[in-house]
Amino acid sequence: MYTLHSTPRADSYSMPAEWAPHSQTWMIWPERSDNWRQGGKPAQAAFAEVAKAIAGFEPVTVCVSQAQYENANLQLSHPGIRVIELSSDDAWVRDTGPTFVTNSQGGLRGVDWTFNAWGGFNGGLYWPWQRDDQVADKILGIERCPRYRTEGFVLEGGSIHVDGEGTLLTTEECLLNSNRNPHLLREEIEVVLADHLGISKVIWLPEGLYNDETDGHVDNFCCFVRPGEVLLAWTDDESDPNYPRCQAALRVLQASRDAQGRELVVHKMPIPGPLYATAEECAGVDRVAGSQPRDPSIRLAGSYVNFLIVNDGIIAPSFDDPQDEPARELLQQLFPDRRVVTVPGREILLGGGNIHCITQQQPAT
Repeated sequence: MYTLHSTPRADSYSMPAEWAPHSQTWMIWPERSDNWRQGGKPAQAAFAEVAKAIAGFEPVTVCVSQAQYENANLQLSHPGIRVIELSSDDAWVRDTGPTFVTNSQGGLRGVDWTFNAWGGFNGGLYWPWQRDDQVADKILGIERCPRYRTEGFVLEGGSIHVDGEGTLLTTEECLLNSNRNPHLLREEIEVVLADHLGISKVIWLPEGLYNDETDGHVDNFCCFVRPGEVLLAWTDDESDPNYPRCQAALRVLQASRDAQGRELVVHKMPIPGPLYATAEECAGVDRVAGSQPRDPSIRLAGSYVNFLIVNDGIIAPSFDDPQDEPARELLQQLFPDRRVVTVPGREILLGGGNIHCITQQQPAT
């Protein structure tokens, strides 16, 4: 793909908010047997349901390996879903796909961040990951979209949220982790974010959700719902390990101003569970040296904040949990002009993430 040697900000490009109109959503088909149980079959059914839910609102492109092409094509049979062959290491397109940036003239370009599987050889979740590091480049090539490559600067799309008006949300737990960009100071990281996303203010939450194997991605914990308003995962249970994390985040949010000088309105989203994998679910995962272990004693980082905003809709996870309906109702209140559709999220959660993690929006231009 044609690679530019400037920066989006220098070229007057910036990342739009997720609620800006989309031309499509990207996904990748799951099959990694050392992450998804039973060779990925239950996860594939869940991903297909997510893809079809999104396709009710906007087009979807699902990237599939050669080996899975026929199976995926049959499972994803829908007039709004395009299936293309594209090799990858796993199915987290939020983190491996491009971050699209736009300008006021209708231009579309993409940022291709360096990817190291959430930490490389210092706590990363698998090896190899070089095919995942090529995903953004391949997608931009398919779309004939000029590319900015941040060679040597590691970032995952799930570690950031923007309001489209100059403000970015992230966590220190992730972006300041020694396994991402240890050669850079906080201020230097802020410069790279400003140059590549067109933002002018970074709000640093201390940590993300407890036991989030991505080192605290913000998209599992806190997001913008509109300029000046955020939705924060929340528990009032002082014995929950998430309690101090939620309290610390709330203190930061209440003390912060966004890029436009506004105080932030904070909405609280209940955390489901606690949720755990069963012994049977863990037994279905292949054990491979260097891959993330699956164990019934490990609390899952379940979150209703891990939803996707689509054209006229919200695609959100459910967990067969008492908080499912209050979570859906809150999302409907926060997005009165969009239809909230919930999709079972447990199988996706068993692999380490949820609906926002397995999707990447492409802005309409």
